[in-house]
Amino acid sequence: MQPPSSSALAPRQKSAMPADADVIHPLWLRLMHWINAIAVLLLVTSGWRIYNATQFLGFAIPRDMTLGGWLAGALQWHFAAMWLLVVNGILYLLINACTGRLWRQFFPIMPSQVLRDLSAALRGKLAHDDPRHYNSVQRLAYVFVMVDSVILVLSGLVLWKSVQFPLLRELLGGYEAARRIHFFAMAGLCAFIVVHVVMVALVPRTLLAMLRGR
Repeated sequence: MQPPSSSALAPRQKSAMPADADVIHPLWLRLMHWINAIAVLLLVTSGWRIYNATQFLGFAIPRDMTLGGWLAGALQWHFAAMWLLVVNGILYLLINACTGRLWRQFFPIMPSQVLRDLSAALRGKLAHDDPRHYNSVQRLAYVFVMVDSVILVLSGLVLWKSVQFPLLRELLGGYEAARRIHFFAMAGLCAFIVVHVVMVALVPRTLLAMLRGR
């Protein structure tokens, strides 16, 4: 009697690789990413409509790019999206901090590595072999977005409830200064979005990873 062939045993063998070995982004991260994307889109477009009511910088944003139809409608959209961003952002920071992902994924940020990776990116030679790990430029960009979002929320509180937050208002240099800080922080966020979309277009599999997680 001959021993069974290796091909007969093959179906019974179990892979030594864990089931989640190819997971790039966990479900909670993907959900928060897309919730943030929706919140930011609503905030920016309604914020542009609010800005158009005063045009304190001397120019207007095309009406077709704004949300709300009129000032009161834009304010309602803006406040609703603000709470969505705040709650989702706090949960995101808590989960990242408690799991250690915040320090593991985004730090350290070394200036020499940022310059090296930025130079490689501008020459189209920046490697992106493993989406699980961020390069120095990505780390700096994501940390910038976190800090920028905090500035947006704090300056927004001054614009919303100036009398209730007198200390915060004075720390930001007064109401008018807070309004400009809020606008330029929003502009910084928009600049990040543009760069982010361009990078996704250059490496489409990063979008698939954020949709499927694998």
